Amino acid sequence: MISSETVSSYLARLAAKQPTPGGGAAAALHAAQAAALVAMVARYTTGAKYDQHAPLVQRITQAADDFVAEALRLAEADEQAFQAVIDSYKLPSGTDDLKAARAAGIQSALIQAAETPARLIQLSGRIVDLATELFDVANANVISDVAAAADAARAAATTARVNIDINVVAVKDPEARALLAQQTDSIEEKVVLAADGLSARVRERILG
Repeated sequence: MISSETVSSYLARLAAKQPTPGGGAAAALHAAQAAALVAMVARYTTGAKYDQHAPLVQRITQAADDFVAEALRLAEADEQAFQAVIDSYKLPSGTDDLKAARAAGIQSALIQAAETPARLIQLSGRIVDLATELFDVANANVISDVAAAADAARAAATTARVNIDINVVAVKDPEARALLAQQTDSIEEKVVLAADGLSARVRERILG
């Protein structure tokens, strides 16, 4: 499991000539790092100097920790979903009934494989929103990590979108395609714009 293995072990598996983990899991780990950075900045934004912001910072810290856990779950879900796609293509197809069952299995697996990154795009947006909330009150000594969080969340969203696209093109059910489009259309663009805007604000604050 990604959440319990070492970084070196995960990277070795990612670099290996094997189908999983792949870009989807990497996207989820981008999001996990983004949320962890938000949590770190929030924890540095504590003490007497920040007392007036304590309820906000406490809420952000808890939410960021929850988002880390959610992103890790999505990393593992993506790995499992893509493996299911691979397994579905290996189903027997010696008879018409088997061919039909195989085709249905492939379509089901492809839809599931697209749903996981769709959830990740939504999570990436929530992480950027959280980082934006924290920006105005964040400890200036670690403000650059707010930009790092925004950029990591941006990478998660754009990578997840590519993973959706490569699965959706093979989905034949128009209703399933429409539902996936409804879940993701314009959301990725909003995440990118929000992340870019937040990174720019951080740089302006750093450079004065």
